Parts: sequence; C-alpha cells; structure tokens
Amino acid sequence: MPTHVKRANSTRSRIRALVEHPFADQKHCMGLRIRTMGLARTTIKIGMANMACNIRRLIYHETQRVKCA
Repeated sequence: MPTHVKRANSTRSRIRALVEHPFADQKHCMGLRIRTMGLARTTIKIGMANMACNIRRLIYHETQRVKCA
C-alpha cells in the first residue's frame, strides 16, 4: 500500500474513532433509528438525539464532580 494511502487511512481512522462512540451510544442506549422522510426531519431527529446525549453526559459529569468534591 502506498505511503500516502496509509497516511490518509490513519487520519480517517482517528476521526472515525472519535465519532463512532457517540453514535453507538445513541443507537444502543437511546434506540435511535432514522426512518424519516426528508433531510430536514432527519437533521432534527439527529440533533435532538445529540442534545439528549449531551444533557445525559452533563448530568453524569455533574454528579461525579459532586461526589469527588
């Protein structure tokens, strides 16, 4: 495999590793299934799932901070 292809694959794999965890969490824990018609509805559904995931993470981190302090 050429060097430039290896380098590109390495960069892509680092980005995918960061992105895949939140999507896996949304799919498994929150039951996210995208079966809507249209880009606007899909965008809203993914955005709402992202907000719910972020709120859940915030609550977790806030409770951990209280326990440690």
